[in-house]
Amino acid sequence: MDRRSTLKYINGVLPLLLVFILFSCNANREVTVKELQNHIRYLASDSLKGRLTGSTGDSLASEYIKDELVSYGFVPLSGDGFQRFKVVSKLVAGPENSISVGEKNFEPEKDFMPLAFSSNSGLIAEAVFAGYGFNINEESLKWNDYEGIEVKDKWVILLRADPETDKTESPFIPFSGDREKALIAKDMGAAGVLLVSGNAYDPQDSFESLNSGDFSVDIPVLRIKREVADYILSGTKKTITSLEKKLNDTRKPQSFPSNVIVSAKAEIIREMSTTRNVVMILPGEDENLRKEYIIIGAHFDHLGMGGQGSDSRAVDTVAVHYGADDNASGVGMMLELAEKFSDTRGSHQRSIICIAFTGEEQGLLGSKHFADEPGIDLSNVNTMINLDMVGRMQETNILQITGVGTAEGFRDLVYAESDTSVIKLALSDEGYGPSDHTSFYMKNIPVLFYSTGAHLDYHTPADTYDKLNYEGMVNISSLIFKVTEKLASSPDRLKFRESGPKIDHGRPMRRKGVTLGIMPDFAGNVKNGLRADFVTPSGPAALGGMKKGDIIISINNKTVNNVYDYMSRLAQLKRGQTISVEVLRNGQKVVLLIQL
Repeated sequence: MDRRSTLKYINGVLPLLLVFILFSCNANREVTVKELQNHIRYLASDSLKGRLTGSTGDSLASEYIKDELVSYGFVPLSGDGFQRFKVVSKLVAGPENSISVGEKNFEPEKDFMPLAFSSNSGLIAEAVFAGYGFNINEESLKWNDYEGIEVKDKWVILLRADPETDKTESPFIPFSGDREKALIAKDMGAAGVLLVSGNAYDPQDSFESLNSGDFSVDIPVLRIKREVADYILSGTKKTITSLEKKLNDTRKPQSFPSNVIVSAKAEIIREMSTTRNVVMILPGEDENLRKEYIIIGAHFDHLGMGGQGSDSRAVDTVAVHYGADDNASGVGMMLELAEKFSDTRGSHQRSIICIAFTGEEQGLLGSKHFADEPGIDLSNVNTMINLDMVGRMQETNILQITGVGTAEGFRDLVYAESDTSVIKLALSDEGYGPSDHTSFYMKNIPVLFYSTGAHLDYHTPADTYDKLNYEGMVNISSLIFKVTEKLASSPDRLKFRESGPKIDHGRPMRRKGVTLGIMPDFAGNVKNGLRADFVTPSGPAALGGMKKGDIIISINNKTVNNVYDYMSRLAQLKRGQTISVEVLRNGQKVVLLIQL
């Protein structure tokens, strides 16, 4: 080919080549159905086995997410991009568990088991039968199994459940939990609890698995078989079956001492595993604003194989809980948004931090860990955007956005950047909620939480990738990108504003509608107390002088060691009642009087 022909060829082909390159670059910027499907199909696959926190599937998911972000040009915020921490992966019964009566020794796992909320301790003491373990003094219901008996420093044998287990609605329900009964027994002075199932409640008399999310009540608690309880009570000529029937028929206490000494110990071993958040950053395009951040987050953990104690709604099913919507959908969308920001010039004057959280299903563990140990100055975070269950857009095309009240101008911005002919918005001002954005809201960071809402497949093995509305996800991604682009590039910083939690005085909490108006620390980061991560302005706690960060250690002189104790104490209170709440504030004890 001669020189003239060569130039003619170049002049003809080069423009077409440039158009092709530009077209390819623009095409890569867009969020597509195919790419979303590829991400979610892998994350919600059999090979990852439900991505249980601390499991192999959890680790594989984190590797995949990091590799994808690296391919888009993101770099580790620190270290290798993984933020590691330890979690309780499993509870197992330890070798020290024992029960003996005289020369009779009972066999662990066959005759008895420790409960997850037991302390690692034991005692040698008389056993007292105390019925259902009730101490109820309500206008419509009075029942005190401890009246007329002495349980101080003794074992108490308690029936599980209540006399109305066949009813879906019963006044006994708030008082029928194993943990609540053990806590009341402790309040009455008992040094240990032996829980037993009656025949009417549980004909099979089977043991449940240990729940790794529980906290100790600080006394030994053992679940015993009926034949063990009958052996202890044999001198009284009474059996658990006959006692259960009499209690259910008469609705009156049937408590008595056994005059039998029981020697028993409980031991729970908490097996720990290492898990990790994925924390990667795309540096901002402006030399000054890049020191400020927009965080886009989504949790990647789920329920593993489900089963007892897993929070699965299919309680008797052991199978892969795929978690396609919860929350492979949020992770897939986060990855696609990350790629789009990386490929779109001028889209992010501020730096974009993408965080894939683990441990959300166990109490926001990953996001709380990052919020407590961020490695950056959180005051430089302009917004945290949380994506959780964004894959089930219904025919109504409604997208839920929570947190629009947490910064001035949020609501107007969201509406301005949304095509409401395509997506209908359901907005909520409140900054707290049951997902990872709450951990950032507690640090005074404006938050936006996007979700298409719950559905019948939630927390079951039926939450599979083929049921997601991928076209709907593309539309949602477009809206989120526009909002985030504004937040990432506007020269003005957002001004944080407290917004919730709000108290709906018309909505009962448990049965009696009692609430202090705080957001408790569900993860149990504080030992021997419960931290108030948020105190609602004008709520009972705030009016009584409680402050954010106060650690509740007792209510009405009854100890509060964790969130379960806290909920149990609330269940015993009434509206209008004035209570004393002892808190630790900056290491000092403060007693508050709070009217409910």
